Amino acid sequence: MITVANRLQTVEEYYFSKKLREVNALKASGKPIINLGIGSPDLQPPQRVVDAITNSFLNPTAHQYQSYQGLPELREAMAGFYKSQFGVDADPASEILPLMGSKEGILHISMAFLNPGDEVLIPNPGYPTYASVTKLVEAKAVTYNLDENNAWLPDLEALQQTDLSKVKLMWVNYPHMPTGANASKKLYEDLVAFAKRNNILVVNDNPYSFVLNEHPQSILSVTGAKEVCVELNSLSKTFNMAGWRVGMVLGSAKHINAILKVKSNMDSGMFYGIQMGAVEALKSTKMWFTSLNNVYQKRRELVWELADALGCTYDKNASGLFVWSKLPEGVNAETFIDEILYNNSIFITPGIIFGSQGAGYIRFSLCASEQNLEEAIKRITFNAK
Repeated sequence: MITVANRLQTVEEYYFSKKLREVNALKASGKPIINLGIGSPDLQPPQRVVDAITNSFLNPTAHQYQSYQGLPELREAMAGFYKSQFGVDADPASEILPLMGSKEGILHISMAFLNPGDEVLIPNPGYPTYASVTKLVEAKAVTYNLDENNAWLPDLEALQQTDLSKVKLMWVNYPHMPTGANASKKLYEDLVAFAKRNNILVVNDNPYSFVLNEHPQSILSVTGAKEVCVELNSLSKTFNMAGWRVGMVLGSAKHINAILKVKSNMDSGMFYGIQMGAVEALKSTKMWFTSLNNVYQKRRELVWELADALGCTYDKNASGLFVWSKLPEGVNAETFIDEILYNNSIFITPGIIFGSQGAGYIRFSLCASEQNLEEAIKRITFNAK
């Protein structure tokens, strides 16, 4: 009998992979499901992005293997984007590596820097993939708690009092998913100092900077950050290109080269047309971000109304693609969302999937039309009468 690898005993199938099968089965049975669970943008990319991939098919090299490091034009566009949006200088030849989505980067970074037994600091609540990938490479996930009372920010002083001797990597994610909390420049400065003091590589996962956020930031803007930090970013949320799978990692040439050693053995380059589309997306002006956020602002106001109808509380100053809401005291989130799913045909994400600190919270996605959000409000308020 062929047995699976021991590492598979430490992880489970991704929550949305499982739950969406259930949701899709309900839809197939005729249930009018409104999906407010997953952050998959339903809006279109800029038209010139679509035109670029369409026109790319005529290029004679489009269907060949592409560079493991991505097209020079793409790396230059990424460098220009970071300079104009964050004030960060990055050498496109050695300090930027395009990725097939930042989720890929989480695995590549972990494989590049972690040995079995190394410890990794992971936010709780936080993106579940940080922990699952850590376990898959046989490192040890060590969570650090984020709390509403501390604005969902890490307590670095408390962390400093713990045993950090085996910690090799620390995952940070601001604007934070799922809570929408924002980091200050001071937090980034403190993180860089913390990393240098403890010889830890900090990875800032930064895909939500431009969604309902007036002050986008990069940890790489801190002096000396490249010595101890790398940053992931993505075009998925910023340009409605989630299915295109375009991300990037930026850092020192030494760190990027280590990640490239892994990546170059895992794929054979990103499709030419997708890269050309990404180049066009990264040239977008402020008008693009303004129009995108006008849509999300209207949707967020409707989600606030829905959360009110469900008796939830939330932070109106939060950023990002989601609304993180606290349930009334004593309500179990998983039971609650299943009742809403089966009684009202609305899918909402329970906060507990992001870690124990997410217990008692639910997360709404803004990736639904105003019409669907208004319908969701009607279903909840009608049933409440």
